[in-house]
Amino acid sequence: MSGATILPIVAIYFIILLSISFAIGKKGSDNNAFFLGNKKSPWWIVAIGMVGSSVSGVSFVSVPGMVGGIDFSYMQTVFGFFFGYLIVANVLLPLYYSLNLTSIYTYLKDRFGNYSYKTGASFFLLSKATGAAARLYVVTLILQRFVFDAWDVPFGLTAIVIILLIWLYTYKSGIKTIVWTDTLQTIVMISSLVLIIFQTVKHIHTDVGEIAHVLAMSEKTRIFVFDDWNSRQHFFKQFFSGIFIVIVMTGLDQDMMQKNLSCRNIKEAKKNMYWYGISFVPVNFLFLILGAMLLMLSAQNNIELPALPDDILPMFAVNYLGRSVTILFVIGIIAAAFSSADSALTALTTSFSVDILDVQNRNRDTAKRTRMIIHIGISAVFALIIVLFKALNNKSVIDAIYTIASYTYGPLLGMYAYGLFTKKKVYDKAVPFIAIASPAVCALLDYTIANGWGYSFGYELLMLNGLLTFLGLRVASYS
Repeated sequence: MSGATILPIVAIYFIILLSISFAIGKKGSDNNAFFLGNKKSPWWIVAIGMVGSSVSGVSFVSVPGMVGGIDFSYMQTVFGFFFGYLIVANVLLPLYYSLNLTSIYTYLKDRFGNYSYKTGASFFLLSKATGAAARLYVVTLILQRFVFDAWDVPFGLTAIVIILLIWLYTYKSGIKTIVWTDTLQTIVMISSLVLIIFQTVKHIHTDVGEIAHVLAMSEKTRIFVFDDWNSRQHFFKQFFSGIFIVIVMTGLDQDMMQKNLSCRNIKEAKKNMYWYGISFVPVNFLFLILGAMLLMLSAQNNIELPALPDDILPMFAVNYLGRSVTILFVIGIIAAAFSSADSALTALTTSFSVDILDVQNRNRDTAKRTRMIIHIGISAVFALIIVLFKALNNKSVIDAIYTIASYTYGPLLGMYAYGLFTKKKVYDKAVPFIAIASPAVCALLDYTIANGWGYSFGYELLMLNGLLTFLGLRVASYS
């Protein structure tokens, strides 16, 4: 399919998003609307949109591609996600609502002091900017291959154009717009996934019952791994990592919590989190089912698979499954990537405005103008990181995101755990040094143990990182 066919699809999709943004923006575009949606977001709208924000364009290409290397063992992490959502709903959300927070990192200022506050916000800014740009990199790379390579458009320019589109429909009302646009994008993404699965079934030339039987008997659909403790896919590593990934990447993440804080009250915010957590399990299972069927199709037709797992679904969508699947694939990854990137852009703008520049203590017009300038600056940073990620990445994007999170979210995990589970004060000025030292020690341990004893750390590095931060705070504490 030519780029000239795909580009109008992208344009129509964007026009729909911009129309929603324009309609919502007429009802309010001040900082209260941008940061908290005037606290009027319906919980069920937020829940649907959060699925798209969490799945992102990465899942569209990385999760199906995982099956060839690690079977269905990713579901062990997903099961852990669910229990993580329960913890977030019953521990962190009540805390944030009781303090009436705009930025969740304000808690660190109240609990420890200003240095801790700025440190926590800075680690979020680093983590989210890197992770969100990595997710957006996926859709940028695919659109570059499908559309812009044929016209010799530089990759950097493609990244700038995509980010400009996201900026255009988020700059006015922020979270107030996003809770609605992300709902549309989640519906589009899941619909595209289901339709791609149906089309793949047709190409396998076997009835649905036989496909289900083959998948059930296949080693590639193995979920649980208990036999190799050194494996990164061991059940306990994956399951508990899943719990802590959710705690830090949802519960300690301004992006995901900002949507929850836009709900009318804590009761509705909890309801949103429960339903969102439940729906996340079958959505990821569908992605793995698609990956397994692509392997079946490959074996049936002697199709050579690409070296990178992230290239498997794009290859089939473009070359083997027909024009309709190509269209569905492009629409699906755009919807997933946009729903993740738009909320990240808004959250980063909110955190930098509130936590770093303290715009809430400025007059209304100055605060709004400052926020809009920051929004532009964060967008430019996104474009730069995407270009850098293309130069450096050489493995599964979703694995890269969780690995980055293990290092950058670990200090946040340790800081919040110490604040919630102890009553001791800490020497505030020591906190930045502890937060930097913990991931550095983790990196050294990972390298040393892997080379000396052959043990491979997985995402449990996140827990180790948090524990080291917790212990460091304990050393720097006083009654």
